[in-house]
Formats: sequence, structure tokens, C-alpha cells
Amino acid sequence: MTVPPEEPRSAAEFPPVTRDRWRELALGVLRKSGVETGSPEEALASTTHDGVTIAPIYDASDLPGDPGLPGAAPYVRGSRPEGGWEVRQRHEEPDPEAILADLENGVTSLWLTLDPEDLPRALAPVYLDLISITLDAGKRTREAAEALFALAAERGAPASPGDAGTAVSGGASGTVSGDTGRAPGSGRPPGGGPVALTGSLGADALADARTAVELARRCVRDHPGLRAVVVDATPYHEAGGGDAEELGCSVAAGVAALRTLVGAGLTMEQAFGQLEFRYAATADQFLTIAKLRAARRLWARVAEVCGVSGVPGAAQRQHAVTSSAMMTARDPWVNMLRTTLACFAAGTGGADAVTVQPFDTRLGLPDAFARRIARNTQSLLVEEAGVARVIDPAGGSFYVERLTEDLAGRAWTWFQEIERAGGMADALASGVVAKRLAATWERHAAAIARRRDPITGVSEFPDLAEKPLSRRPRPAGAAGKAGGTGVHYAQEFEALRDLADAQKTRPKVFLATIGPVAAHTARASFAANLFQAGGIATVTGGAVTDPAEIAAEFAAGGAKVACLCSSDRLYAGHAEAVAAALRGAGAVKVWLAGKGEFEGVDDNLYAGCDALGVLRTTFEDLGVAR
Repeated sequence: MTVPPEEPRSAAEFPPVTRDRWRELALGVLRKSGVETGSPEEALASTTHDGVTIAPIYDASDLPGDPGLPGAAPYVRGSRPEGGWEVRQRHEEPDPEAILADLENGVTSLWLTLDPEDLPRALAPVYLDLISITLDAGKRTREAAEALFALAAERGAPASPGDAGTAVSGGASGTVSGDTGRAPGSGRPPGGGPVALTGSLGADALADARTAVELARRCVRDHPGLRAVVVDATPYHEAGGGDAEELGCSVAAGVAALRTLVGAGLTMEQAFGQLEFRYAATADQFLTIAKLRAARRLWARVAEVCGVSGVPGAAQRQHAVTSSAMMTARDPWVNMLRTTLACFAAGTGGADAVTVQPFDTRLGLPDAFARRIARNTQSLLVEEAGVARVIDPAGGSFYVERLTEDLAGRAWTWFQEIERAGGMADALASGVVAKRLAATWERHAAAIARRRDPITGVSEFPDLAEKPLSRRPRPAGAAGKAGGTGVHYAQEFEALRDLADAQKTRPKVFLATIGPVAAHTARASFAANLFQAGGIATVTGGAVTDPAEIAAEFAAGGAKVACLCSSDRLYAGHAEAVAAALRGAGAVKVWLAGKGEFEGVDDNLYAGCDALGVLRTTFEDLGVAR
């Protein structure tokens, strides 16, 4: 007898899911796992490195309130009532052919990190009244601006009445800016070189402030489509700061810029219209989406306090750049995936312009293929995926709305701390900002070292056989800072890889696999992955249990360090005997993959252990000087 299949039910027929029911089920699972708690929310929550709590579940009760409409204050859902963004490509060389290739293949905005004398050549094929140009000329901003104004006048490009761009532009659209936003002070994040903590207009060099003011006046008077100041928050990100800290620093730097511009005679409305904000977009798509939404909300609050809420130019204009800190020099192809996620997040989060860094930017000057992939990443998301067709697609998500609110709240608190310290300039000069960012980077670096924040292709799944890519070095004293001048998340693992590669014979560790393949494969794979993250090769033994046979394999392999790999059951009967045999065969260090104390075993490898510490110790045991 056949039983007819049950008719499918609509969602409305299912019992409603409540938070209390979820809590009941979650508590049951936690107790079975040995976790005793009265609050599954607390037990399963996580915290970002700068203190923002990520809950395990969100529902309608987490919605913070009405976020408004796109193009209307507080601009959480976007600064414009339409979707889309500028595809902005960065160029570090005055190569007119490369620039033209970009413009003919999807790029709609240029970011030029060039010296002033190179601009005429670079822009020879460019119609200045059709695109926006972001110019990063460092201390030579004034010269660069004059060069572009002269080009515009020479070509008859009219002053633009619109608001289309974000950097020095001849007479069309843009924002005259470069190093004018440099603020005083520097930080030295752990593991990184000196990092200039830039914001907008601080007070590091009076000449910078004067340049910004003069250019802002000129833009207001003669080029209403241009902006004079970029509030660049990416250095705070590259100094190791978290998302909330990057936001708080950007607001403080923006307020400092407003004070300078208004103090120089601009109206508050004019001053707001002269600013553009630059943020880092990372592969953590939800945090990036929430960060950009929160940034507009924060700046809308500043506009409200300044009495210009809702007026043209009050909405924050955003330029999102894929993070330099997340880019790797090892297995750089993975950077394509990181930048795709970051670009998606930036577009979804409502950025007005997005720059995707080429995957090989850590290695030197990007080649034509890398630039093509960078621009096509954006074209695919805009044209094929249709991301730009929807305004604020993440809006209404319980998680995203709550995360936006929490980021904004923590960032505002940090901004107020900076203001209590005397404002951005004083907070930088006194070390308040540098100390805060260094503490966050220390926590982040610890998570990377323990591989709780894994880096694919570097700290996880490294390829020791990869063929290194070669790129032309950047010219000395280049105006821009492509590739980042601060920390890189992969820097410590990559330094060990470089050290291993520099040896005449690659350092190696013997994996003493005890028992059948099924018993040792998981832990042998884990140990191999960990050691290879530092460039250390692994030699794997056979599926045996005899200590003498394992010791013979170790001696034949030529390694000095060994790691036992097997199951807990086999460890109980064989670990100590195998460790003793390895010692007798000349092992200077014996590790064990897993937990448990056994005579003859020096230390353990396990998920969450200090992988960098293990690797550094192994180099010392192998006699490799760091």
C-alpha cells in the first residue's frame, strides 16, 4: 500500500519561532557541550577587537528605529535617492594608455597618485569634463591643483555646477585634495613601521592647512563641482584600529576640518560641501556595510548640531577603498576574493565611489592584468550581479540595523573622548589616538597569531610550492601610498616564510604518525598546515606504532624536530614510548598534536594555540636565526 505524500505547508502554518524557544534549545545544546550558563546570548556572543558585541541571534526587537529614506537625513540608507557608485581606479604612473584602457572598460573615475609635472601626459587622452579625478599629490598638492586648473582652462572645460567627484579636477568634478588633510602625530603599531595618523586638516603643518583653505575658497568661488578636502580615515585602519575607532577618528578629523574652514571665512554649509570621507572596506562584509551606514549617520548628527541638516552637501560623501591591511604578498591571488567581498560590501553599504586595489599591490606596481581584474570586479558586481540596482539592500536586516547602531554608538563615544582630549590635533600629539589603536591592534594581532582570525593562503592552507610573482618596484618618493604604509595582517607569518625561503635547505619537521591512517590523518594535516604557515616543510612517517620503526623514519628524514600525530586512544598507549625513541634518535624537540601531558613530550599543538609562537620556537630549535 502506497502512502500519498504530505501536501507542502505554507510558512504561515508553522508555529511561530520565539526568542524564548531559541534560548531553550540553545541552552540544551550548550549543556550537552559542557557549558553551564543561564544566558545563551552571552555564551555565544563575540566581540570585535574594538569592543562591539556581535550577538548570536537578532530579531525585530533589535531594530533601533526608523533609519529614514535614501537621500534624506540621517542618510543611514544612503546619501543619494538612487543607487550606483563611481568605479574609481588608482594609477601610480603617468601612463596615458593604461588610463585610457580603464576609462574605455568600465572605470568612471580616476585616482592619480602622481607628481604635478606628470599630469599633462597622464591626462592627455582624458576629457576632464566627463569624469571626476581624485588627485593625491602629497606635499605638492598646491602645484598639482594649479596644473589641473591650467589643463582645464587650456581645454576649455567648464566649471561644473554639479557634485560628481572627489579629488583635484580640472573644471569638471572632483575634490582638490592631497596631503592637505595631514594631521599631527604618528603611531608605531606593534609589528609595523611608523604610521602617519592622518585625518583632515588637523594642524601638523600650517602650510597644509593654508593650502586646503585656499583651494576650498577657490572651489567654492570658481569650481562648485569640486571639493578641497579628503578626510582620509584609512590610516587609522592601517594603524590597526577597529571599525568603530576608524569612524570616531574620521568624525573628529572632519570636525577639525570644519573648524579650520569656517575659521577661514567659509560658511558652515560651504565647509560641509568641501569634504569627502575615505574609508577602508574589508572582507568582513557585514562590518563594512554597517560601518558605511553608521558613518553617514554620525556625520548627519554633526550636521544637525551645526545647523545644516538636510541642506545640499550635508550628507557625507564616501570613497571606499579595499583594505591595504588585509592584502597579502603570499598567495596574492586570494586577494581577488578578498577585494570582491570588500567591493560588494562597499557598494551595498552605499559608498559614492569605490576603489578596488589590484591583487598584486603588495608586490609593487600592479600590471595590466591586475588592473583589469580590479576594474572588472566592480563591473561584474554592477552589471552582472545587479548590486547597484537596489538602494540599501541590507536595510531592514535585524543584524545590519543593530550593528549599524552599535557601531555608531561606540564610534560617537570614541569621538567624544577625542574631543575631551582637545580635538584631533591634540589627541594625536598627546598619543591618545596612537595608544588606543595600538591596543586594538595588539588584540587583533593575538587573534591572528592564534589563527582565530585566519588568513587563507598564509596562516591557513599555505602553498610552499607557489611561484612568487615579480612586479616593478614603486618609484622612490612616490606621491601616493598604494599598498598601505601601516600594518598588514599577514606580516608576521610572511616574515617567517621569507626567513624559511632564504635558507639553503628549507627547514623541516618530522610528523610521527602513530597507527592507521584514519587515526592520525586529521592531526597530521593540522600540524602540517601549522608548520607550513611559517614556511617549514613537513616529512610524514608511515602508518605504524613501533617506536623503533618511527625513530628510524625520523632519522632518515633528516629533521631535528618531531611532532606526534594520532588519536587520544593511541596516544595513551604509545606517545611516551615513541617520544623516547625520537629523543634517542636525536630529536631536540617533540611536539604533540592535541592536548595531554606525556613524558618526553615538550609541548602541544591544538586549535587556538599560539601558532606564531610555535613557529618561532621551531626556528630556534632548528638553529635558524631570525
